[in-house]
Amino acid sequence: MNNLVIIPTYNEKENVEEMIRTVFSLQTPFQILIIEDGSPDGTAGIVKRLQAEYPERLHMIERQGKLGLGTAYLTGFKWALERGYDFIFEMDCDFSHPPKDLENLYRACTEGGADMAIGSRYITGINVINWPLGRVLMSYFASVYVRLVTRMKIMDTTAGFKCYARKVLETIDLDDIRLKGYGFQIEMKFTAWKHGFKLVEVPIIFTERQEGTSKMSGGIFNEALWGILKMKIRSWFKKYPAYSPSSQS
Repeated sequence: MNNLVIIPTYNEKENVEEMIRTVFSLQTPFQILIIEDGSPDGTAGIVKRLQAEYPERLHMIERQGKLGLGTAYLTGFKWALERGYDFIFEMDCDFSHPPKDLENLYRACTEGGADMAIGSRYITGINVINWPLGRVLMSYFASVYVRLVTRMKIMDTTAGFKCYARKVLETIDLDDIRLKGYGFQIEMKFTAWKHGFKLVEVPIIFTERQEGTSKMSGGIFNEALWGILKMKIRSWFKKYPAYSPSSQS
């Protein structure tokens, strides 16, 4: 199986080398694609140095400036589909997503029948470390709100730690994904669910970053919440055909 982990970076010099080495130390073989948005702190230089050490496993796309989380992943998805990867993962570079859980997400898809496996902070309670109470509540109730609007039975609707089977990304019209911030994570789950794919939550313990600066803000959540209403209304006028292998090139 060809497995690709997509990791967007912006000013992650404190984390990127350790993250890359940790992922490559796992028993399951993974390749990594860094989507690097012009970090002024030298993140790209660290990745280039490591590419000499891991020439077949470590890849990087450099972009000019911060273009947004959603566009980073969409760029990575298209790159992965063009190169025939079977399972495509999303994760942050700051160790808030435990790298060892990549293998649990992988098993959920390969052994558990999931089309999309979601690293969930809320499927077994609230498993978040080092977040202030206000942020925990904002995130948790954002997921409650999304469940009410979308009717998805997903506890952690805003989660950004995921594994996609290739067929999910082949079926979704990636150019029609509208939300670009954290709402992107919701829209991808909602669209996959509307297409009839099986979404499974895998419990993780989410730990706030120890190094670097968080990119989260209340404004990001506010944008997502309004965007979800628009997404739901748009869905009333869209068709979501089931995956058909014969229709894929």
